[in-house]
Amino acid sequence: MTSATDLPGRPREGAPGGPATARATCVLAPNPSAMTLDGTNTWIVAEPDSDLAVVIDPGPLDEAHLRAVVATAEAAGKRVALTLLSHGHPDHSDGAARFAELTGTPVRALDPALRLGGEGLGVGDVITTGGLELHVVPTPGHTADSLCFHLPADRALLSGDTILGRGTTVVAHPDGRLGDYLDSLRRLRALVVEEGVELVLPAHGPVLTDARGAIDYYLVHRAKRLAQVETAVESGHRTSGEVVAHVYADVDRSLWPAAELSVRAQLEYLGEHGLI
Repeated sequence: MTSATDLPGRPREGAPGGPATARATCVLAPNPSAMTLDGTNTWIVAEPDSDLAVVIDPGPLDEAHLRAVVATAEAAGKRVALTLLSHGHPDHSDGAARFAELTGTPVRALDPALRLGGEGLGVGDVITTGGLELHVVPTPGHTADSLCFHLPADRALLSGDTILGRGTTVVAHPDGRLGDYLDSLRRLRALVVEEGVELVLPAHGPVLTDARGAIDYYLVHRAKRLAQVETAVESGHRTSGEVVAHVYADVDRSLWPAAELSVRAQLEYLGEHGLI
């Protein structure tokens, strides 16, 4: 994350937790930090009249949290039948193996190394567990294996770390690439417009009620930062550390290491396009 700026449509109630839509309920993991905001949002998604649920991002290896996810599903009359990962960062995936043991579910992910008894995930895949309709949307950029999930019935997008509920996300270079990330944002914007998506259910931070506004904000923010990095280089700031200190002076220093990953991705992008 590179900023604490509020995004368009951010609810006033602050930290997530509990039902967000008719089909999606959040269980907040107890891992707050500068990078994870309030903590990791583990999402339980299910049709209201079904007894089967899908869990997205079980989160860190925290026994109490993993059991709370199971208990929350059971309290709603649901049995967890499938686990999905938005990407492989530890705050999303470290608890997956233990969660699979607790629930007896397969774990599906884009990265084969993260799958546990389950298939991969890719373009065109639709999750139909318990009558659910959950579309898989590959969105590389934050990481190479990043995914979002479109929930048409609730006009919602489960965005992983591609879009956060507060601030902006890091392009985790070298695995994350800025060109891929910008393409992913444009792809999501088209999806939001064409499918009438209204809500963003992020993996960190509160729900956003203006999906299109949030994506437009991200695109403008990235363009501004890229121009600032280009100007910084032209002014003689050559290393990623020098550029961070110049361009991200308004950002809390605890976030500078993450910002430096994004700067490296920006420098790579500018070099590839012959701009520096």
